[in-house]
Amino acid sequence: MARSKSSSRWLQEHFSDPYVKRAQVEGWRSRAVFKLDELIGRDKLLKPGMCVVDLGASPGGWSQMVRERLGDSGRIIALDILPMQGISGVDFILGDFRDESALGQLVGVLAGAEVDLVLSDMAPNMSGVGAVDQDRSMALAELAAEFAASHLRKGGAFLTKLFQGQGFDEYIRRLRSDYAQVSIRKPKASRARSNEVYALATGRQN
Repeated sequence: MARSKSSSRWLQEHFSDPYVKRAQVEGWRSRAVFKLDELIGRDKLLKPGMCVVDLGASPGGWSQMVRERLGDSGRIIALDILPMQGISGVDFILGDFRDESALGQLVGVLAGAEVDLVLSDMAPNMSGVGAVDQDRSMALAELAAEFAASHLRKGGAFLTKLFQGQGFDEYIRRLRSDYAQVSIRKPKASRARSNEVYALATGRQN
């Protein structure tokens, strides 16, 4: 079956992308690591011994980078609806975060431990219908925020992907009521034409 013009254009853009090429050369699993690299470097989010939860982890680039930065210290628990090749020192849960069973597995692995940092790069499968996609992405962001609210230690941090649109401003307002500081970041590795941004909430207040 012939590729559509849009998919061919995406493939051409993808393989000419300097971040894709750099990830391949440096051995990273995805170009998304460079978004996280900028975010954690600017705000010094990682410290030895941390417990980190990575939501929407597959193919594992973020967990891969966090594991490298933490060295042999700390814990990383990753979850995704898609399979992920194993990473030494990372506990992976295969499941849909929207399902109670997957959340239950994650809570079970934590075994009562408080989390220092929750990362969420979750995004829905895009339908191409803007309002539908926005609703789905905000629903995932809400679930991630609820998990962070329940499991972050006091002073902990939450980093989540968001798409600007319906529900965005209200979501940020709620974060600001729960955290000491909330910043909106647009990493250089985020494609300019995308309305994707990252909300970084630090200083969880209990």
